[in-house]
Amino acid sequence: MAKAALSYQCNACGATSLRWVGRCPKCQEFGTVAEIAAAPATKAAKSGKAVAAVRPAQPVSEIADERVRRLPTGAGEFDRVVGGGLVAGQVVLVAGEPGVGKSTLLLAVAHAFTKRNPGTVLYASGEESADQIALRARRIGAVSERLLVTDDNDLFAILGQVDHHRPGLVIVDSVQTISSSELEGRAGGVSQVLEVTQVLTRTAKQRGLPLLLIGQSTKDNSVAGPRALEHLVDTVLTFEGERTTALRLLRAAKNRYGPADEIVAFEQTDTGLAEVVDPSELFRGQRDTPVPGTCVTVTMEGRRPLLAEIQALVSPDGGPVARRTVTGLDTTRVVTLAAVTAQSGAGMKVLSQRDIFVATVGGAQISDPGADLAVCLAIASAQLETAIPADVLAIGEIALSGDVRPVPFLAQRVAEARRLRYKRILVPAGSRDRVDGVIEVRHLEAGLRAIQGHAEAARQPGLR
Repeated sequence: MAKAALSYQCNACGATSLRWVGRCPKCQEFGTVAEIAAAPATKAAKSGKAVAAVRPAQPVSEIADERVRRLPTGAGEFDRVVGGGLVAGQVVLVAGEPGVGKSTLLLAVAHAFTKRNPGTVLYASGEESADQIALRARRIGAVSERLLVTDDNDLFAILGQVDHHRPGLVIVDSVQTISSSELEGRAGGVSQVLEVTQVLTRTAKQRGLPLLLIGQSTKDNSVAGPRALEHLVDTVLTFEGERTTALRLLRAAKNRYGPADEIVAFEQTDTGLAEVVDPSELFRGQRDTPVPGTCVTVTMEGRRPLLAEIQALVSPDGGPVARRTVTGLDTTRVVTLAAVTAQSGAGMKVLSQRDIFVATVGGAQISDPGADLAVCLAIASAQLETAIPADVLAIGEIALSGDVRPVPFLAQRVAEARRLRYKRILVPAGSRDRVDGVIEVRHLEAGLRAIQGHAEAARQPGLR
């Protein structure tokens, strides 16, 4: 009998190599690389012969629409982020740092499901006892006779519960704490996590059963464990938030049944997570009069426009090397925008010698280039010590030349700005989306003239 080929795999990230190393070259963790035996090839693989399909292929025109019909859970914001509800057989991974509120969120989803849909929900927890789950359910008002709880962390015991109760929804908390008795290794190891996820996913697909899995995430909000875990599931949601604040954001990083990058907000309270239906109110400052160094914009998170306030501070007491300190935005991009601003108007050149601090309000994380114009105007406003009027909002991407470039979904952004009563909306000139009643800006210098108080430039329908 041929000797099984050996390889080495990192227990933290799943990276493989042909030789042992003390430090994983991918995730840089020490002591996580262990020897594994390669799985033997099947007879079909050795012979190259085809095998009979379990289910024959079908014409796409003959597949019934009911197989992709959405099933709302009853938790409005959760349904929104997954695309309008769950699909039969959909597997959703909810990842987040420990203590952020993943269990509380899905317990609330389970309770909402029992109120809206027939059947039961099976909540399988390998992290907490049934008593602990019951205490949390009472605290957040999620008690229901059709919410079934098990604290067994054996994979096949959970599958037995699924066979016995035939629930309409299954929640597993968490995939890193469940183990298969048919596989060696501890729960949470790479092999165990992949095996557990594969078996649960296969069961969900075969039975048309929606499945929600809880997983852990790293400090940069990526899913902890093997990268293959994200490929096994249909949807990956990241649950983000600082423990020192009440704001929580649920973001769709991957979604086979809906748009990715959709985002919804929750607020942590003593009685659980409260849905924030209008998150734009969270990301802008609340003040009676405008102050220098602030500018409001509208960003797109998936299909949702969100208002965000950019704040900037320019310090005249810079050292020999000017600093750029950024919170909530990409640092490299802000450094570039500060350099462009320094070349775009009278009184701006001194910015190259000033310390500049830029931040977002409410813990917002912005990667949308449509916020560029607001960043530049906030920096200029801080330098000029001139407040931008409270009814002004800026949308646009800035090129290195200072040109204001068009951004997607302009009509939706402008509609959101008008809903919140912004009257003077600066947008890129020549956008595909033709929007009436806005101020078109071709170059950053025109935007700077507007905040410097040039009344003629501000009154014209198109700034040049």
